[in-house]
Amino acid sequence: MSTPSGFDELIHPSTRLSVVALLAATEWADFPFIRDSLSLSDSALSKQLHTLEEAGYLEIRKEGGGRKRRTKVRLTSRGRTAFEGHVAALRAIVEGAGPAAVAAPAAESAAAAESAAAASGTGQQQQRAEAGR
Repeated sequence: MSTPSGFDELIHPSTRLSVVALLAATEWADFPFIRDSLSLSDSALSKQLHTLEEAGYLEIRKEGGGRKRRTKVRLTSRGRTAFEGHVAALRAIVEGAGPAAVAAPAAESAAAAESAAAASGTGQQQQRAEAGR
C-alpha cells in the first residue's frame, strides 16, 4: 500500500501530532497549558515546538518580560492545512485496512459517533485553552 497524499512525516510522531491536534482546537494556547495537557516536560515541549515552528507550522509569541514572560503558540494556516491533510491521509489508511473496508456501514456509524465526540471535545479543549490565557 502506498502512502496516501497528505501524509506528513513531520506531524506524524505522536508528540507532534498531539501538539498540533491540541492547537487545531483553539486560536492561541499558552505554553503551560500545552505542556500540562500533554504531560510533557518544558524541554520536550520546547523541542517539538521549535521543530514545528521551523517548518512554518506554528507561530510562537513571547509576551511580557522577567517573571511575567508568557509564551503563546498557534497553528499557522500552513500548519492547519498540513494537519488536516495528515488526518485525511490517516483516515484513508484506516479505511483501506482489511476488515474495516468490509464493514464500511459499521465504520461509517463509528466515524459519525467519533466526529460528534470530537466536536464536543474540541469545544472543551478550546474553553480550557482560553482559560489558560
